Amino acid sequence: MDLNKMIDHTNLKPDAARADIERLCDEALEHGFYSVCVNSSWTSTCAARLVGTGVRVATCVGFPLGAMSTTAKAFEAERAVADGTDELDMVIPVGRLVSGEDDAVREDVAAVVRAADGRPVKAILECCLLTPDQIVRGCELCVSAGAAFVKTSTGFSRGGATLDDVRLMRKTVGDACGVKAAGGIHTRSEALAFVEAGATRLGTSSGIVIARGAQE
Repeated sequence: MDLNKMIDHTNLKPDAARADIERLCDEALEHGFYSVCVNSSWTSTCAARLVGTGVRVATCVGFPLGAMSTTAKAFEAERAVADGTDELDMVIPVGRLVSGEDDAVREDVAAVVRAADGRPVKAILECCLLTPDQIVRGCELCVSAGAAFVKTSTGFSRGGATLDDVRLMRKTVGDACGVKAAGGIHTRSEALAFVEAGATRLGTSSGIVIARGAQE
């Protein structure tokens, strides 16, 4: 297993400057990470810097709350596609899920999937705000809407990924889609534990630490 190839090397800080984003790209190339994960204002910058390298660009949509209109999310996704993104990480409308408005959640995800035009969409549930039953229902809705991954967290709410959440998500989706663990993964041992629990992708801003650990 090449752990580095499972990492979305991430910088979603609101004060990330151009130099920080360019460094993120260079680090991803140096260590052979799967992708860089950035806010949509930096999509074109990353796409230009990484063209032809094999490192993909993942763009966050509706980040970090997921509470904007479905139309706005779909437009942001379309813009990211035009700017050269390879994947999209979207935040579902968590409040709609909590309210039991399943059709609204499904359509929100499906609208971004359509806008992605064949590119993988990772649907972020923000599990720290949900009960286990809501996590299960959210995963089922995301799969039915065409998401390629279900994802634990933004890293900007009350908590990040937990092993229990990843196990529950994997049990729920089976082989129907990937599971991305994100938020609070800082070390190689933590990364490996999430993979063992069922994660097939890891979102982390500690990719360098994890990569160096993997090489020891």
